[in-house]
Amino acid sequence: MSFDVSAEAYNRFMGRFSVPLAQRFAEFAGVAAGYRGLDVGSGPGALTAELVDRLGVAAVSSIDPSVSFTAALQNRFPELDVRSGVAEQLPYPDGTFDVVLAQLVVHFMADPVAGLREMARVSRPGGVIAACVWDHAGDGGPLSLFWRAVHEIDPSQPGEAGLAGASEGHLAELLNRGGLTDIESAALRVNVGFTSFEDWWDPFTLGVGPAGAYVASLDPEQRDALRTQCSRLLPEAPFESTVVAWAARARV
Repeated sequence: MSFDVSAEAYNRFMGRFSVPLAQRFAEFAGVAAGYRGLDVGSGPGALTAELVDRLGVAAVSSIDPSVSFTAALQNRFPELDVRSGVAEQLPYPDGTFDVVLAQLVVHFMADPVAGLREMARVSRPGGVIAACVWDHAGDGGPLSLFWRAVHEIDPSQPGEAGLAGASEGHLAELLNRGGLTDIESAALRVNVGFTSFEDWWDPFTLGVGPAGAYVASLDPEQRDALRTQCSRLLPEAPFESTVVAWAARARV
């Protein structure tokens, strides 16, 4: 899936969650100095920036299908190896990287098993591939309350609960189907604060991802109803939210 939005819009929508998640995810994957790393589905670069900090820009590559994201990332890191493409067809030779990571992207892959298999192909023998996805199937993801409000108004909406990797243990299952067996899983938690209801709500109006697309599809009356329902479900501001991403890693 390609996000036809600006990097700024994506960062306003997900950046406050994905930036601190990147630190925890890199630690979980065991990223260490001296490694060569690849960020698959990099988006505007939350994880890429973390890899650059840990490994140096010369040891990091990134790939994403969204032109706006790759352009923003190249502008941010002019010396970075940034490419346009999808996980299922990675343009790198076999055994190129020590660590190959996919943060918040497996659930948007057209074929998650093929994408993970490609990640393993470009990892060196003994290297690590790892992925993480928000807990969309439970109530621990950053979008969980939003979709709860949606379903209370319109139960026919599918939301994101059924996406690949969104439930506990599913990433490990997908890695296993991709031919990997040495697999470990974890729950990664991030705390994010909000100063007001608008601070929480406004990013949903930017058209980012399935949630943003849903809000954009509503007429003004429907949008106001959803906004009101979300406000009823949220605690009084300011408030802090603890969100969960399921993660899994495998050694090739």
